[in-house]
Amino acid sequence: MKIIACYSNKGGVGKTATSVNLAYAFAAAGKRTLLCDLDPQGASGFYFRVKPSKKLTEAAFFKDVERLTKAIRGSDYSNLDILPANLGFREFDVFLSRMRNSRSRLKKALKAIRADYDVILLDCPPNISVLSENVFRTADAIVVPVIPTTLSERTFEQLVDFFLAHDLPVKKLHGFFSMVQGVKALHGATIAEMQSRYPKRFMKTQIPFASDIERMGVLRAPVMVTAPTSAASKAYEALYLETAQRVEGE
Repeated sequence: MKIIACYSNKGGVGKTATSVNLAYAFAAAGKRTLLCDLDPQGASGFYFRVKPSKKLTEAAFFKDVERLTKAIRGSDYSNLDILPANLGFREFDVFLSRMRNSRSRLKKALKAIRADYDVILLDCPPNISVLSENVFRTADAIVVPVIPTTLSERTFEQLVDFFLAHDLPVKKLHGFFSMVQGVKALHGATIAEMQSRYPKRFMKTQIPFASDIERMGVLRAPVMVTAPTSAASKAYEALYLETAQRVEGE
């Protein structure tokens, strides 16, 4: 069983769209998949038309296996379950900071359900925090969407520096370029620079800036379902294949 986190310390980079489509792709490939939404906004659950469990508080998430299990919902797609977030998740950091061995609590919480799935995907909130460090230590691989702009480039550098400073394995980081617009010279220059600086950390797949992805919020389904022949859908399929290959090679 593999745990894959979709994470960025910058918001608005296509993190949840990536989580939703990767989860769908793994499930469509026959993998028993759980998409675990750790972001209090609950966007992943919204895309799959799954209502949050209001009873799953931060205490229950980390201490009550039965309540955590009961909060898992089925989706409209075979092999794909959802653990939806709720606004109570915003207190995760405060709660974790008060617990012993706080940096390993997420791993212990997920241990109870690991046997039921081949893949657990974590859709993470955009910050570096106690919860984030739990994710970094728990995940087998961390998929990082990066818009090819200066600010997004800088946040990836900060993430790498954090891993180095805290003795975390940088090889867990698997960046890819998101919202790419080929007509922009800045995008092309930034991609070339980042691939040169981090040749092993970036995947080849690039996700284009596309209206089909933007419409996911209206249609409430993965773009791989709503526009299966689109460039965006094909890009997510390629990202899935590359991610699966990297994870299996860990």
